[in-house]
Amino acid sequence: MGVDPGLTRCGLSLVESAGGRQLTALDVDVVRTPTDMPLHKRLLAISDAAEHWMDTHAPDVIAIERVFSQQNVSTVMGTAQAGGVIALAAARRSIDVHFHTPSEVKAAVTGSGGAAKAQVTAMVTKILALQTKPAPADAADALALAICHCWRAPMLARMAEAEARAVEQRKKFAARVKAATT
Repeated sequence: MGVDPGLTRCGLSLVESAGGRQLTALDVDVVRTPTDMPLHKRLLAISDAAEHWMDTHAPDVIAIERVFSQQNVSTVMGTAQAGGVIALAAARRSIDVHFHTPSEVKAAVTGSGGAAKAQVTAMVTKILALQTKPAPADAADALALAICHCWRAPMLARMAEAEARAVEQRKKFAARVKAATT
């Protein structure tokens, strides 16, 4: 499940991986909340929609856009809060969550971390063999997040395994050094 978090528009998508780079889009939607609605009610509406998706689709993993910087602080806060309620809902269901930066997503989908939104939408349409371009951009971005994670997951798993082996090797080495000095 890919999530492009936002208070006004929150993109939700579901793709299925058939192994390798073959993917199928199963569902996509955008949750909208009015700007005049109190923040806590907007977050509740986003959470309710995301929880419905999780309960209905039972995704194996959720990929959420990582907020790292933007010019408008209130936009950053709202985006982070929306992503947070979705991550919390996933944690309550023991669904693994991964965060990807916009540049990681763009690079995975288009080959360039600086790609424009139109390029991302065009590539999402092509990769998923969609009849029409997903709209609005939040829908395309949610699909791009899901694609990015599906393609990066095997490499991320290998990196985690390598890190775990390195930690174990450091422990063994420290034990050998300690045993040799006593």
